[in-house]
Amino acid sequence: MPLPRNKAIALFLPPALIVVGAFALFADRRYEHWDVIKRAEALTGGSSERGQAAFSKYGCGGCHAVKGQSGASGLVGPPLDGIGARAIIAGRLKNKPENLERWIMDPQAVSPGTAMPRLGVTAGDSRDIAAFLYTRT
Repeated sequence: MPLPRNKAIALFLPPALIVVGAFALFADRRYEHWDVIKRAEALTGGSSERGQAAFSKYGCGGCHAVKGQSGASGLVGPPLDGIGARAIIAGRLKNKPENLERWIMDPQAVSPGTAMPRLGVTAGDSRDIAAFLYTRT
């Protein structure tokens, strides 16, 4: 015997609303994520995708932790998630793209004796790594 229409609606509507709500939340978060990437790339002129690859290529994760980044669980330097919200980089530079890029390329020139080594990061890779880091909210 089929369910009366009202009971069928009462039975199937809540799960349907949960599915629609979950999809909307997922879509909103995806849009927010892409918006963060677009802003970071516009701010730095770099590519966050290339920056993520360069972050791995230079071994940054050996010293720094970044959630969701394979091989980035280092405990020597500070964790880099949320770096875009910080006021200061390296304990002495105002947090702006050109300073982050400068720090990434030649940390010893910024802070002689710092634990962060000069890794020979190119200007282009530095710009891309900065774009990637600014997406880490």
